[in-house]
Amino acid sequence: MARKWTLSGRDDPFYRAGTGAIPDLELGAEGGSMRRNGMGEEQPLWDLSEDARQRTPLHHFIGWCAERYGRTFSDYDAFYDWSITERGDFWSAVWDFCGVRGERGERALVKGDDMLGARFFPDARLNFAENLLAGQGAAAGPTDALVFRGEDKVRDRWSWDRLRAEVSRLQQAMVAMGIVKGDRIAAMMPNMPETVACMLAAASLGAIWSSCSPDFGEQGVLDRFGQIDPSLFITCDGYWYNGKRQDVSEKVRAVHAVLKTPVLVVPYAGDADALAASLANGRTLKAFTAPYTAMDLRFEPLPFSHPLYILFSSGTTGVPKCIVHSAGGTLLQHLKEHRLHCSLEPGEKLFYFTTCGWMMWNWLVSGLAVGATLCLYDGSPFAPDGNVLFDYAQEEKIAVFGTSAKYIDALRKSGILPIESHDLSALRLLASTGSPLSPEGFSFVYQGISRDVHLASISGGTDIVSCFVLGNPLKPVWRGEIQGPGLGLAVDVWNDEGEPVRGQKGELVCTRAFPSMPVMFWNDPDGAKYRAAYFERFPNVWCHGDFAEWTEHGGMIIHGRSDATLNPGGVRIGTAEIYNQVEQMPEVAEAICIGQDWQDDVRIVLFVRLAKGHRLDEGLSQAIRARIRSGASPRHVPAKIVEVEDIPRTKSGKIVELAVRDVVHGRVVKNREALANPEALDYFRNIEELRN
Repeated sequence: MARKWTLSGRDDPFYRAGTGAIPDLELGAEGGSMRRNGMGEEQPLWDLSEDARQRTPLHHFIGWCAERYGRTFSDYDAFYDWSITERGDFWSAVWDFCGVRGERGERALVKGDDMLGARFFPDARLNFAENLLAGQGAAAGPTDALVFRGEDKVRDRWSWDRLRAEVSRLQQAMVAMGIVKGDRIAAMMPNMPETVACMLAAASLGAIWSSCSPDFGEQGVLDRFGQIDPSLFITCDGYWYNGKRQDVSEKVRAVHAVLKTPVLVVPYAGDADALAASLANGRTLKAFTAPYTAMDLRFEPLPFSHPLYILFSSGTTGVPKCIVHSAGGTLLQHLKEHRLHCSLEPGEKLFYFTTCGWMMWNWLVSGLAVGATLCLYDGSPFAPDGNVLFDYAQEEKIAVFGTSAKYIDALRKSGILPIESHDLSALRLLASTGSPLSPEGFSFVYQGISRDVHLASISGGTDIVSCFVLGNPLKPVWRGEIQGPGLGLAVDVWNDEGEPVRGQKGELVCTRAFPSMPVMFWNDPDGAKYRAAYFERFPNVWCHGDFAEWTEHGGMIIHGRSDATLNPGGVRIGTAEIYNQVEQMPEVAEAICIGQDWQDDVRIVLFVRLAKGHRLDEGLSQAIRARIRSGASPRHVPAKIVEVEDIPRTKSGKIVELAVRDVVHGRVVKNREALANPEALDYFRNIEELRN
């Protein structure tokens, strides 16, 4: 049967079949780079040839849907429109095309017009762990399921058989201790294979998994796990970071004294036997699973909306919110993103630099459902130097490499050029998230990392354990722009009156229900906290809290969090617009910007951490103001520029504008434990210059 849809091809000889690279880069007006054709017109940084497009899973999926539903899709945009208007058909197609194991049931979506009342696949039964361990059939081959690198040079490889065997033993041990469907299992663990195995064992039984990284302080751990009453607490005996072994034994004992729950100690960088022996009901991983031999796994068939994960908000403005995500919604959304938006294939190597306290760990682990090999790393990305992750990528031939925008910016400023020092020929997609990737960051990827890579800037978050806007292999990459919204997600930008806007900044919203919406918040029986978080601004519309703008190419720019938006003179300014200018200056290592209440208005205050050897004098202050004025606008120029020694950030590396604003205004920061470096807040107290 002939395909009932087409995508137009390209004649430009710069588009090379199979890679999409456009070879020449020229210096842009703002000091970055852009691609230009022979006529001087700006060109995309990357695009695929028509032949290469037709080999992508997304292209095949669109044709498959066209045949299945008897539709004609003139181009990708027409298919996207169908995916949000016919969500029941679209998500059913994702289920079948991606080979989800389980009973789908007859109904795909009920009460679809009601954001809070909508239910996807209400008759379905599935198990998340079963789908990940099935691995699209790749598990039967020689491909590894997990590869691990630790900063302390520990190396490990787990075959699919080894992973299933370990999950089997853990499953039996959990059953023996009485773990049942709905119980919570909390883990303070490094990003290592045992963490993945413990999560899969929990999910196989219908238990709810929640994790954080071992660098959280005692109160930070208790602020999270103390809210969910776990039946089992899993921890490491220590970890490595930045060349130093970090002991966690005192913290574990303090947390255990409050939680009073059984503790499972996983050996890594300490003495697991001694730590377990010091706890009233502690056991090592070896002792926990020793009585059991691997056997066929059993998977509890569960409703689509059964809770799978509890993730936590950053907690920088109070006790973290406990966000509950469903097994079915998480699985479908991640399969769509991995398989269609990332073109992930069985057997490919998938890496994301993340800790177990960031939702990107949950996103990474779902790559098993495609049959990909997960490449795990735990430790500092700059120990012993900034090449360590690219050494890993070269050695393992990683195909999909994920990191943060801050890491890319740090590489750019450090002078590290993997494009010259490493063989990254296997790398075909580089994903960036955590904060907006600057236009200069886009340029650096193609100048300094790889000219033949699909750069996917992505944005979504813990709230949806996935992405609202992300990469698209069928669209070009334009400098400074996220390529577009995710399939099946009715994403838009609205002004304060609730009207869609183009070419203007506004609130990022989603106007129709989608499967990976949270099931609920834990300890929120009437749903009041949930509704307040997303639905108070616009009735029956998800308001995400990002300040965003559509581009002329149909892509999107995120200008920062809307609750950190600056409003001098009543004009809304995104903080990312200022960072995109000032952080390109070699004198500036990092910056953070807030609005200070001043004389019945708001004035912009910019704090800068300077590169080694520089000090903030009048000349540099004027240069910063001139750069912002010319690169952004006169309205973006700060009223005050102040030098600080450090800038506070969350455990996942995000700067905390709201916490700094609270300190400047003399308000108490409610949860310092959520910060990786809470002592940095002290630099912002009682600054004389901000009193006049």
